[in-house]
Amino acid sequence: MTNLMAMTRYLIIAGIIGALCIMPLFCQPIKNKAYDLMLMRLIPKGAPTLSVAELDKKAGEVVLLDAREKREYEVSHIKGARWVGYDNFDLSRVKDLPKDTPIVVYCSVGYRSGVVAEKLIAAGFEHVENLYGGIFEWKNREHPVYRDSAETDSVHAYNRKWGIWLQKGKKVYD
Repeated sequence: MTNLMAMTRYLIIAGIIGALCIMPLFCQPIKNKAYDLMLMRLIPKGAPTLSVAELDKKAGEVVLLDAREKREYEVSHIKGARWVGYDNFDLSRVKDLPKDTPIVVYCSVGYRSGVVAEKLIAAGFEHVENLYGGIFEWKNREHPVYRDSAETDSVHAYNRKWGIWLQKGKKVYD
């Protein structure tokens, strides 16, 4: 009986370790644990989040809103994104969107977009999500960003403190 219990315990532990090792292949969590921990604490909880992989599956089905400042958006943005800003965000910038429009809001890492997403939800928008990890995670996963209509490698890194989380592309700090 003792050997059976030991074997059962071993199989349970091995199964848990195996699941933890293979989970990243399916869930695509953020690769940097410190970054992920910081984001989990920082991102507002009033709007659902989605990963870069989940956004890939919804390509063309959502309206992308960029909640960074205009100078950040002008350096680069996700293709097709509309600038709505953060400091001076106003619902008038989305007045043309029906309340049932699927919307994904992003910023550098997800804090500012989370706040804007909460405002959209409070205003009655029904399908709003916040891009977890923002444009930094988008670029870190080697997705393209655009300046006007041309692809670029540059991403506004907000400031040097936050820029440490942008691992791919050329950091811009204007």
